Amino acid sequence: MARPIWSGTLTFGLLNVPVSLMSGERKVDLHFRMLDARDKSPIRFERVNAETGEEVPWKDIVKAFEYDKGNYVVVEQEDIKSAAPEGHESVEVETFVDASEIDVRYYEKPYILVPGKKAEKGYVLLRETLRDTGQVGIARVVIRTRQYLCAVMPQGDALVLMLLRYPQELVDPDDYKLPSGSTGDYRVSAREKDMARKLIQSMRADWNPDEYHDEFRERLQALITERIQAKGATARVDEPAHEREGDATNVVDFMALLQKSLGENKRTPAKKAAAKKVASGKVAKKATKKAAAKKAAKKTAAKKTARKAPQRKAG
Repeated sequence: MARPIWSGTLTFGLLNVPVSLMSGERKVDLHFRMLDARDKSPIRFERVNAETGEEVPWKDIVKAFEYDKGNYVVVEQEDIKSAAPEGHESVEVETFVDASEIDVRYYEKPYILVPGKKAEKGYVLLRETLRDTGQVGIARVVIRTRQYLCAVMPQGDALVLMLLRYPQELVDPDDYKLPSGSTGDYRVSAREKDMARKLIQSMRADWNPDEYHDEFRERLQALITERIQAKGATARVDEPAHEREGDATNVVDFMALLQKSLGENKRTPAKKAAAKKVASGKVAKKATKKAAAKKAAKKTAAKKTARKAPQRKAG
């Protein structure tokens, strides 16, 4: 069961509706790791000082804004906290606008508002009123430490909260050289327009999003699955936890090598080295025991010889 991002209230006027904010999207991208082609070990990216080449611990890293090439101003964590909005857990509807007035370029990311216990009445009231009037609520919401502009709109049985981009995040189309004017300015004939209209009409269909799939991802997923099955096994890579501020700085930077090659049961170079080390340790230990036993035997023999030797009488 998915967990809510936060639980709070949806407010408009004097009406407060307890809600939980749930993600409205599902990540389906295939994520790849970069490996060393020689032994298939994962590549790890380090925090390295550009001048010295030395790794920098988290406690020595600060955030800065590059206001000019090579010139920075450091922004302290306290500065960021002071600029962050208050963490009030509410979706505050400030106004209602006609849904058709919102440019599609403003829509960014969907969430689903789920009503709390015994909050269904207010939820349904807002949902159906928005549906009947064709309006959407424009609100502000704080998610984690950032304040977003958003639109609250009905979708089936749900109230969807859609994050909106701010105007300064959009590029004005007038920034580009685009063909303006009428079709006549570009010698588009009436017959061509009529043929284009008929073509569009012949290709018209009802919108059914289930008919569309990420074909590239599906083919790639099928290829990966086929390759895994052909090899008969998958390889597991154990990674050490990333060092954070306050962690010990003398932790060995070790990435476990692949325990098994796909479909093969071969020892990795690291395992061979470890086996040799253990074997050499056993040999050394055995040789030490043998030398000690030999030394003890010589000592015992010397004592026996001393006891058997006749003592000389004083003259």
